[in-house]
Amino acid sequence: MFLETSEEGSLRSGWIEVICGSMFSGKTEELIRRLTRARIAKQKVEIFKPKIDTRYDDVNVVSHNENAISSTPVETADQILLYVEDANVIGIDEAQFFDDGLLHVCNQLADNGVRVIVAGLDMDYLGKPFGPLPQIMAAAEYVTKVHAICMSCGSLAHYSHRTVKNDKLVMLGEMDTYEPLCRKCYNEKK
Repeated sequence: MFLETSEEGSLRSGWIEVICGSMFSGKTEELIRRLTRARIAKQKVEIFKPKIDTRYDDVNVVSHNENAISSTPVETADQILLYVEDANVIGIDEAQFFDDGLLHVCNQLADNGVRVIVAGLDMDYLGKPFGPLPQIMAAAEYVTKVHAICMSCGSLAHYSHRTVKNDKLVMLGEMDTYEPLCRKCYNEKK
């Protein structure tokens, strides 16, 4: 890994951006939008996702409305550093499924002049902070919280309510197993 310099020779500043929210809130869609704009600006972009996320595709990052961008699936956060070459922008999807080393990886990339864009669930189905994302949010320069629409009342939703019986913390699913709910409706169904 190397430190990027600007045309004037000074070190280029990196940073961390987080896109978080509930399921079906458009996190991956926003990640793909930002990465596509970076590519349009002729920046070198690399995207990573956890290898366990095979819901739509084994390799590509795919949003619920089927927009896709190619990525590199990895087992651990540290593997991201092995695959990063001379990227200006790094995208990381489904951050909640990564190990706690993701914070170190994001900080190291940003310290080396890379724009790091991380997307993921900020809360699990129990309404508790999920995986390494809360710590990354604390270290990030920019945090965008996106909202879904509550499937019960139509208000803004920021909870991912699991609709099937399963106590496992990590359970991949779609509308058949999760629904976005507002605080009031989430508390009523909990």
